[in-house]
Amino acid sequence: MKPRREMKSMHEAATLGQAEPKYGLMICGHGSRSKSAVTEFAVLAEKLSPLFPDWPVGYGYLEFATPVIKTGLDKLREQGVTHVLAVPGMLFAAGHAKNDIPSVLNAYAAEHGITIQYGRELAIDLQMLQAANDRISEAIAAADKATGPVDLADTCLVVIGRGASDPDANSNVSKIARMLWEGIGFGWAEVGYSGVTFPLVQPCLEHVAKLGYKRVVVFPYFLFSGILIDRIYGFTDEVAAAYSDIEFIKAGYLNDHPKVIATFADRVREILQGSNNMNCALCKYRTQVLGFEAEVGLAQESHHHHVEGQGVSAPGSNVEDCDLCDSFCTGACRLDMDHSHDHSHNHSHDHGHHHHPYPHAKHPHGPESVRNRKPVSDTKGK
Repeated sequence: MKPRREMKSMHEAATLGQAEPKYGLMICGHGSRSKSAVTEFAVLAEKLSPLFPDWPVGYGYLEFATPVIKTGLDKLREQGVTHVLAVPGMLFAAGHAKNDIPSVLNAYAAEHGITIQYGRELAIDLQMLQAANDRISEAIAAADKATGPVDLADTCLVVIGRGASDPDANSNVSKIARMLWEGIGFGWAEVGYSGVTFPLVQPCLEHVAKLGYKRVVVFPYFLFSGILIDRIYGFTDEVAAAYSDIEFIKAGYLNDHPKVIATFADRVREILQGSNNMNCALCKYRTQVLGFEAEVGLAQESHHHHVEGQGVSAPGSNVEDCDLCDSFCTGACRLDMDHSHDHSHNHSHDHGHHHHPYPHAKHPHGPESVRNRKPVSDTKGK
């Protein structure tokens, strides 16, 4: 279900003699194996409620955490909701926002005979940039107080995005980085990703460490905490230990910044206004994007039913049980996943479903860099 462009207003419904719908708001999250991330997402939903006092506000997750999206929708129907305004709790539109969540919503609407209208992702938005600036500025202020100020010209900003198999979503991270770089005035900026695409965090930071900057600000452009934040900060600590002459600062993620809450509210209002349009011009499912031509017209379906609601029992949830990782999850266990396999990680991944293969999965600075990973000290100077 791509975002629907039109919506009958309450006045139009009354004019046509229809019963006035009872609206409800549904925030659709990805879900996490981290309890802290799930808690933070729930707080977000709570903070949206006062902005829409006449509507019940629900939330649910696509995978791992509970409640799942269907349960959240059930609760809205129990409160008499007949018309759901659903928004993805995601920064950019990749497979989850374009395929998985709409598929779940479409199936539920067809089964229960209710209206569900879908909004767009947070996207590149001035308010989101302001929130990002605040998180970066907070980190710099704390570092200045602790170790003394460093000129911005001697500081490199590194923005770390989630990473997706969608080049349009990945490119948005680069645009965020550029606008922060130019807006704040850093000496340089680079972009890395926590998974799927390239460069991943370790090769990105190793590259940055060779550029000659006195200070590096690592900013995860993420909404919430979780295993991926731990990964970003873990790799940052490793590189910082190997390059002790450089000051590495770990900025906070976006979380429930007031500007983030305001952007979510705007996305809901856009549905009512009929202006909830995703960027379809560069969507790999609609047009032949360079390198992804084979994915035009792929079926819109969810691939995450196998991990719905599994929480901490989901694969890869506990680093302590992992034979491949030490203090944080590096993502090594996902390298050989073809979604029909079993590996020596004390859990099985016999999922029986298929994702279209990412064409650059073997890129040396992408996931393969985890397979061939060496201690940062071994790669220093190379």
